[in-house]
Amino acid sequence: MTSRTKKLTAVIAALMMTGGAVSAQTVGFLMPDQGSTRYDERDWPGFQAAMTELCPDCTPVYQNGNGDIALQQQQFNSLIAQGAKIIVLDPVDSGAAAALVELGQAQGVTVIAYDRPVPDRAPDFYVSFDNEGIGYAIAQSLIEHLGAEGVSPEDGGLLQVNGAPTDAAARLIAAGSRRAVEESKYSHLAEFDTPNWSPPAAQEWVAGQITRFGDEIIGVVAANDGTGGGSVAALMAAGVDPMVPVTGNDAEIAALQLIIAGHQYNTISKPSEIVAEAAARIVVAFLNGETPEATTTLYDAPSQLFVPEVVTRENLKAVVLDTGINTTDQLCVGEFVEPCREMGLIN
Repeated sequence: MTSRTKKLTAVIAALMMTGGAVSAQTVGFLMPDQGSTRYDERDWPGFQAAMTELCPDCTPVYQNGNGDIALQQQQFNSLIAQGAKIIVLDPVDSGAAAALVELGQAQGVTVIAYDRPVPDRAPDFYVSFDNEGIGYAIAQSLIEHLGAEGVSPEDGGLLQVNGAPTDAAARLIAAGSRRAVEESKYSHLAEFDTPNWSPPAAQEWVAGQITRFGDEIIGVVAANDGTGGGSVAALMAAGVDPMVPVTGNDAEIAALQLIIAGHQYNTISKPSEIVAEAAARIVVAFLNGETPEATTTLYDAPSQLFVPEVVTRENLKAVVLDTGINTTDQLCVGEFVEPCREMGLIN
């Protein structure tokens, strides 16, 4: 029995002990965009599997807003029309999502904000990783690396590539990263909010900063693996050598491969299944008429926030491979075979 199955079994046992019977129900699972592969590959499968275990008679419905506010609103309305009484919502736009939360609650629909908070209208619950903590951790990891490498603050400064300005989670990540840099001896050269978390937009902006600052750039604090990958692409296209350290977040396969190759410095291992399973448990608690346990409050919403782990070349094997999150068959292919051998990941 896997650790995930054990946890889910424990949850089911706890529900049975309370005497609650999970109701058959349509449950919406609305994700925001296709800019990251995680929603299709990790979040939805994790949520679906957990719901299958916890509420076999429930019908979870997945839809992706594809970065379109109006499309996500249509999907939200459609779920209400289908009789869904609980919707797990990762908003395309955190500000616009306030109207969705208000609409749902006015019609007796429980809204669980997922991954991205909704600051302007408290949902019934919020579940996510600690986004401000993530921003601080990736920036602090890069700063410590610069210090260990003997890079002086007099040598230059850092670029900060944030996520989408419409995403409240991106603002939290940015705040954490900014705080880490401000607490250090290193300076900000420039900062950018990346529309729709678009890697090409991040790449274009970083390319412009390379023209502007040249070798004054000693590192790039990027908010996720997409913006990090765009930053790496810009630096490589400009022939920056040696490569300056670039951060990331999400531990996507492409980012892990860049770390193995030495092109990206870090990422954050936050298996989305952890939050997806937590969301399923929260759904089941609401279906049973219970109050889900909150560990904190964020934007007036009872919340559960999980603390993830920074991944660098030094601990990638222990954090990612030894735990089974990914395999060498996934990572050590094509041009990454030789770097994997150099790291001792494969023979």
